[in-house]
Amino acid sequence: MVKLKPFPEEGELVVATVKEVKGFGAFCTLDEYPGKEGFIHIAEVAAGWVKYVRDHVRENQKIVAKVISVDTNRGHVDLSLKRVNDHQRRETIAAWKNESKADKLLEILGERLKKPAPELLADFGQKLVEQYGGLYAAFEAASLNEESLAEDGFKGSWVKPFIELAKENIAVPFVHVKGFVELTSYAPDGVSEIREALAAAEESEYEDVDIEVQYVGAPRYRIRVKAPDYKAAEEELKNAAERALKIIQKTGGSGQFIRGEEA
Repeated sequence: MVKLKPFPEEGELVVATVKEVKGFGAFCTLDEYPGKEGFIHIAEVAAGWVKYVRDHVRENQKIVAKVISVDTNRGHVDLSLKRVNDHQRRETIAAWKNESKADKLLEILGERLKKPAPELLADFGQKLVEQYGGLYAAFEAASLNEESLAEDGFKGSWVKPFIELAKENIAVPFVHVKGFVELTSYAPDGVSEIREALAAAEESEYEDVDIEVQYVGAPRYRIRVKAPDYKAAEEELKNAAERALKIIQKTGGSGQFIRGEEA
């Protein structure tokens, strides 16, 4: 787990392992900050009155806690369990698992390059974290686009095996959305105008976005978009429809965009 700072920040969500449970709270080790510990006071264990801390946490339990204060001079970190909701807990654990997987991949890369993982981390790992926000995100970017590392200025004998390892182990998730455009052209060469409009709809400036237009029945055409995340997919769907409508309307035709499932 790569962290560029020695201590977590106030408000940060951290993954921790319960080390010892007392009547007044629980002591935890911070998984992402080696050698650092935190403390959860009984008042921060759960909402409402807590009689026994052990009713809520136990030794060796993996938890997600929120950092409420940090004293770097004393090396003291105060944590809260009750200030973490279910969604935050799931998201933090998922991110932690991804970074743990990235750490394992770095070890495998070290075996292939015959170098220890800490050396790779010093050579280029920390720079990847700075650039992409995390080591897993760097592997994900390399799996999605082989040119991403080079485009971001990374080079060296490690790049090719890094990309190969990413493609072997990281399956980048995609989302699919769809909508419809209805296009009507009144021009003598209306068929050509519509063909041009549909071709424009399928264009995208992003390599990780696929747009496909299918004929449903005049004047309706289905637009399918595949993208890495829902926000990007929705934006590209809207842009695709706007490109098609702009061409049709420029020649005096008409049309509309319909977002949704089959009508």
